[in-house]
Amino acid sequence: MPPAVRLGVNYTPSEGWFHHWLDFDLDSVRADLDSIAALGLDHIRVFPLWPYFQPNRSLIRPRAVEQLVALADAAAERGLDVNVDGLQGHLSSFDFLPAWTRTWHRRNLFTDPHVVEGEAAYLRTLAAALADRPNFIGMTIGNEVNQFAAGPHPDPDRIGAADAEQWLVRLLAACAEGAPGGLHLHASYDAAWYQDDQPFTPAHSARLGAVTAVHSWVFDGTAQRHGRAAVQTEQHAAYLVELSKAWAEDAHRPVWLQEVGAPAPLIPAEHAAAFAEATITAVLDCPDLWGVTWWCSHDVSRSLADFPELEYGLGLLTNDRKPKDIAHVLAAAEPAAARTRGTALVVPADPALRSRSAPGGPVFDAWFRLVADGARPTTVLDAYAADKEHLAARGITEVVTPDQVLPTVPGR
Repeated sequence: MPPAVRLGVNYTPSEGWFHHWLDFDLDSVRADLDSIAALGLDHIRVFPLWPYFQPNRSLIRPRAVEQLVALADAAAERGLDVNVDGLQGHLSSFDFLPAWTRTWHRRNLFTDPHVVEGEAAYLRTLAAALADRPNFIGMTIGNEVNQFAAGPHPDPDRIGAADAEQWLVRLLAACAEGAPGGLHLHASYDAAWYQDDQPFTPAHSARLGAVTAVHSWVFDGTAQRHGRAAVQTEQHAAYLVELSKAWAEDAHRPVWLQEVGAPAPLIPAEHAAAFAEATITAVLDCPDLWGVTWWCSHDVSRSLADFPELEYGLGLLTNDRKPKDIAHVLAAAEPAAARTRGTALVVPADPALRSRSAPGGPVFDAWFRLVADGARPTTVLDAYAADKEHLAARGITEVVTPDQVLPTVPGR
């Protein structure tokens, strides 16, 4: 664990969005970073677009890599550390996959040996370019790459859990080959925790890579079911952080809340700051938290077409770099020492039962019933529920099942 919880932001360029790599303007980037640094945040997460950086399997554009390094150096000048996501992959409803993986050259992103070696070369190259930068945190394999492996994606490259694990191990190794000692990880959207047939499993997230990443978005049914100000909505991020710990083999494995944001209209703009304050306050009470990285830095310009409506207003800052009320919440956040959570809710270890932990499932509902009763719960796998050594290592003194927590409904 670092000496203090990290607070940062996912960097969305104010000019051109992530298409800025096509017309890279370091002065514009510096102005963006100035506006981020002014909030007192300590790191950014950066997104090179994969097809722009590696348009051919054997061509990783040197100029693009130089621009990424220039961005990292500009961040360092402003006291900002940098994490880099490699395989983009998927961002804000758009897919960015190189032509050498699609249509006439269609090959599975996860199992085709030529594609995987191309991906490994790309990640290794980016990591190596930044390895000597003291503000380089490490690589994330890609942004929510698990969405390409199953529905609801309209055209997935289907694989099994063993394929997903082999792919993750290979690409994490490539990151380490490029930057030995870096904090390298992978990141899935919440289907990894909630979707029964998702091949990227909770165990992959909680056991592979240097930290566990969770992405918390309340448009997954939480806000729709419970409303914008419900404890289930305001503590969804804390729930995901604690849910992830059930699968961790390291009792104190750090967890990174790598994405969380205030999506309109479920969280109206006038309530975004209150949502952010409640979310951050709750998640900072989770032990072993590595950091919080808000989505996102700057609004998407209205001059850009076809984004889902919610994407345009997620920034801490406006498109002209002015801070919103929500920005001041992040700036004022003060991490404190989190206390051990002694009550653990039992979670099924079988990944085919993940939907029980999803919004509306018995694990989810029981966890929030415990919260309503004044507890500060965590979770434990059913396989470890009677393992005294495991429980003691985590500071767990009470284990309960969803059936013991939820009220009995007559006739059920």
